Amino acid sequence: MIGIPESGPEKIQHLLDSLGFEYKVVELPDTTRTAVDAANSIGCTLGQIVKSLVFQGEQTGKPILVVASGTNRVNERIIGEYIGEPIKKASAKSVKAITGFSIGGVPPLGHLQDILTFIDEDLLQYKEVWAAGGTSNSVFRLDPKDLQNMTGGKVVTI
Repeated sequence: MIGIPESGPEKIQHLLDSLGFEYKVVELPDTTRTAVDAANSIGCTLGQIVKSLVFQGEQTGKPILVVASGTNRVNERIIGEYIGEPIKKASAKSVKAITGFSIGGVPPLGHLQDILTFIDEDLLQYKEVWAAGGTSNSVFRLDPKDLQNMTGGKVVTI
């Protein structure tokens, strides 16, 4: 209907469909807010969880998305070297303004702003991974090889 905004999962499903991906966003009864919660709710390994973490350049405020395996921590110094300035974690308010989604439900695509994206090379070792679908209890399963096409991101060591 016109005038009624899509929910996070509906928006992500529509975007996946329009990009030609046959993945389905599902809403789970349990939270997927953290990587551990998501792995427990889905029944997969922690490494198969795609964490979409938003950072900003310390000088420029430029938004950066790091799509990381659930087992990995982001080395902020390394990401800073990739972009040529130190980075800091974005605040919850900034994450919402940049992506349109709240922390715990940020998908790897469909953001309000263009965002420079880095993809954790460790995700590519899995046959399938799970990413947030726009809310803290929605996810979609995907082939990690599609993350680069989906996000325009660069595969790197994080």
